Amino acid sequence: MTRKQRRLTIIGGSLGILALAAGLVLNAMRDSIVFFSTPTMVAEKHVLPGRRFRLGGLVQPGTLKRGDNLAVTFEVADGGAKLPVAYTGLLPDLFREGQGVVAEGALDATGVFRADTVLAKHDETYMPKDVADALKKQGHWKDDYGAKANGSAAQTAQGTPQGVKQ
Repeated sequence: MTRKQRRLTIIGGSLGILALAAGLVLNAMRDSIVFFSTPTMVAEKHVLPGRRFRLGGLVQPGTLKRGDNLAVTFEVADGGAKLPVAYTGLLPDLFREGQGVVAEGALDATGVFRADTVLAKHDETYMPKDVADALKKQGHWKDDYGAKANGSAAQTAQGTPQGVKQ
């Protein structure tokens, strides 16, 4: 074998190993690439207890219950299914019933989502594209979502700060 052939063999083998490693990494991450799963997706996938994922949806009105030592329980729904959530800690300032939430954690053996992180959406006019698409798909999209966002932008452009009443 000449020097050139050996060099080409080593380069080809290295590229093959690199492609195999990239394929294995992408295969292992295919379920966690999604930003969050809705309660309907969790029910359809039959997620096993103990597997970490992000749960996104709307906090159901009337389900928020506060307990001792900062313990909180509530239900997250997406229109098709709902999932009970248990969390211990301080909730974000913008967290409230009827608003969007993304919680990170795992299901326990009883089917309760045990969250260790809870994120609330930051503005009443903000709607992530994934959430908007999911709401449209399930028929829960309200036409005034876009109007609120455009109205706030128009007020800001006119010099009126958001949230200030005249």
